[in-house]
Amino acid sequence: PYCVCRIAHCALRIAHRELRIANCERPSHIPLASRAMSSILVVADEPWILTDVRAALGEARYTITEINDPRAVAEAVIADPPDAVIVDFQVGSMGGMAVTRAVRDAFAGSEHSAPPVILLLDRDADAFLAGRSGAAAWVRKPFSSGDLRRAIDDSIAAPAA
Repeated sequence: PYCVCRIAHCALRIAHRELRIANCERPSHIPLASRAMSSILVVADEPWILTDVRAALGEARYTITEINDPRAVAEAVIADPPDAVIVDFQVGSMGGMAVTRAVRDAFAGSEHSAPPVILLLDRDADAFLAGRSGAAAWVRKPFSSGDLRRAIDDSIAAPAA
């Protein structure tokens, strides 16, 4: 009896696997955005933040461009629109909320939609402000690689608002 049950169980697992393949079901653990190279613009004036983001996104599926001056972001996203923009909430003279609005305003009246902005927050309390600014997502520092990648992948995959 044990052998028959074991064989039946294995047969069911194989049938399920074949059904998934036949239906072209995408495994849930593979992010949608991992299939293509994503260009990411990182806006931060602290070297350790740039280092952490580079380390978290150290895979070949991301092309990373860094900007230290938040006032240059609007010009940069118009010249070469990235798939997503990552902004330190406490960046330079403008701050993350102002940078998020500058990115959105740069595409106002354009036929193209603004790239999603992901804010790197210092405190959980900043989440309210991040939401008010129109950011697509936010991650609290210190962040894990998985959290940052998930925020990017989800923001890129989401339809433009």
